[in-house]
Amino acid sequence: MPPPSDIVKVAIEWPGAFPKLMEIDQKKPLSAIIKEVCEGWSLGNHENFALQNADSTNFYITEKNRNDIKNGSILRLTTSPVIQADAMTVKGELYAWPHQWQRRTYWLLLLCFSFGDLLSFTLTAFVELMDHGIVSWDTFSVAFIKKIAGYVNKSAMDTAVLQRSLAILESMVLNSQDLYQKVAQEITIGQLIPHLQGADQDIQTYTIAVINALFLKAPEDKRQEMAHILAQKQLRSIILSVSVPSHMPSICTSPLHHWFNLSLLFPRFLLINHVNPAMDFTQIPPGMLALDNMLYFARHHQDAYIRIVLENSSREDKHECPFGRSSIELTKMLCETLKVGELPSENCHDFHPMFFTHDRSFEEFFCICIQLLNKTWKEMRATSEDFNKVMQVVRDQIMRALTQKPNSLDQLKSRLQNLSYTEILKIRQSERMNQEDFQSRPILELREKIQPEIMELIKQQRLNRLCDGTCFRKISSRRRQDKFWYCRLSPNHKVLHYGDLEESPLREVPHDLLQEKLPVADIKAVVTGKDCPHMKEKGALKQNKEVLELAFSVLYESDEYLNFIAPDKHEYCVWTDGLNALLGKEMTSDFTKSDMDTLLSMEMKLRLLDLENIQIPEAPPPIPKEPSNYDFVYDCN
Repeated sequence: MPPPSDIVKVAIEWPGAFPKLMEIDQKKPLSAIIKEVCEGWSLGNHENFALQNADSTNFYITEKNRNDIKNGSILRLTTSPVIQADAMTVKGELYAWPHQWQRRTYWLLLLCFSFGDLLSFTLTAFVELMDHGIVSWDTFSVAFIKKIAGYVNKSAMDTAVLQRSLAILESMVLNSQDLYQKVAQEITIGQLIPHLQGADQDIQTYTIAVINALFLKAPEDKRQEMAHILAQKQLRSIILSVSVPSHMPSICTSPLHHWFNLSLLFPRFLLINHVNPAMDFTQIPPGMLALDNMLYFARHHQDAYIRIVLENSSREDKHECPFGRSSIELTKMLCETLKVGELPSENCHDFHPMFFTHDRSFEEFFCICIQLLNKTWKEMRATSEDFNKVMQVVRDQIMRALTQKPNSLDQLKSRLQNLSYTEILKIRQSERMNQEDFQSRPILELREKIQPEIMELIKQQRLNRLCDGTCFRKISSRRRQDKFWYCRLSPNHKVLHYGDLEESPLREVPHDLLQEKLPVADIKAVVTGKDCPHMKEKGALKQNKEVLELAFSVLYESDEYLNFIAPDKHEYCVWTDGLNALLGKEMTSDFTKSDMDTLLSMEMKLRLLDLENIQIPEAPPPIPKEPSNYDFVYDCN
């Protein structure tokens, strides 16, 4: 039985593969036949392929001439004429290059890829060649730019072609202002958004890279328009879902469109340039962004702004925090920390989701940090000379809070509240002591050797302070009285001299004016707090906690005692440490521990100064054997 007239038996070739014998049903659409052929060789994107005669004519098979196919014909699967034309556009641009070796390089690359997707491989070759920087980007025609932009604007495009096209557009924009103008006419942010919503992470990355490039090269008015579009909440959600923080667009707020009389703000703003305050905002960064932040803070956080102004108004001039200067330097620090205005880095992996939780996230971030700066200034009791020190502490606080990647601005604020100046000091001290070098055996042995010397130094300082003496206030069980008494240790450390005074002295009281004496040898013990006899009396139990923490007593023979109320915590630590040192007991006050840590750290650093960047061995080097003779000793005679 003869085969149906609609069935044609042919052989089909594909470069690099064995030919296939197939039966073509002429009733089927030509696209369905090509799809079936592509599936036989596991080729995707069948719409990019076509069939042609394998004879010398190389005619393409179309719906019009398909009936000319005879039994036994040999056909060839090849790229479609549309793709061939697109590739030839790129070929034409490359072939226009003036140097013969450049054209040879192109043809070699094209030859290597001739058995694959011609367009995507041609674009890949184009990107690789342009990366060498030998040919200027300005040499390319408008037709070529439109063709590349067309691939990006198509709703359905091969992934490889789309990726290469986005990479080419980014390079065009970044390398030529003229090409930026032409690309900006062909590509809009609205046309790029659908690529961000896809599932391919590489496409998302290249798309945001193009957005960044367009934003960086745009003039000021166009940049503000783009910033407004990118700041829309729906778009922020899309970008947030794309895990490509290294290409996050750097969006700055707009400059002020009006001026006002800054001289009215001088007393509280404390700017740097008092003659022409506008000059304070000319340095970039931060430029006008600092003034934007100051205005935003004053308008949207009015209570916090008024509180800062009033707090600084009540301080002494030297302790006043300069709001204007602080705002400028803080804005500059935040720009450096977040790399605002810098080109995207492919090696950066910092991603802060909190910036997508508010319409004005950068300004809100500034408002949180300026309040932190004022709080830290107050905790450090800083003066204008300490400005740089305060900024270093604030930078440390912000960096440590950002390291924890807070999900919202409220979380950031909560973590900054826990990082007070005192806490930062503790963390720094702990980090220094936990460094690997400070935990090695030789270092620990050196610390143990130095500690007795440091403790003896602290002991001598305490005894010297006791020799200088201190004025104490007498407190009765009924009420506070303006009576004073003075106590000091004799220079030979053997006697305590004390006596009453009519008023607080302005200088040290000589020994001969102090009538009472207590030999140190008669002292039995030193007690503190609730154990003191004058704290156990009925009326004294009503004293507040502050007095209780400053009380100590010296017990001597026949159960007699000498009662003290120190004027402050510092004097309390000095006297209790000094008295314990006289009795041969350990000094245990917080003041002694702090002095020990400070002095020991300083002494260790000084002794290890010459060993910086030198690896300290864990074990001492071996002692060499004694020489067989000592004839090498020089005879001075």
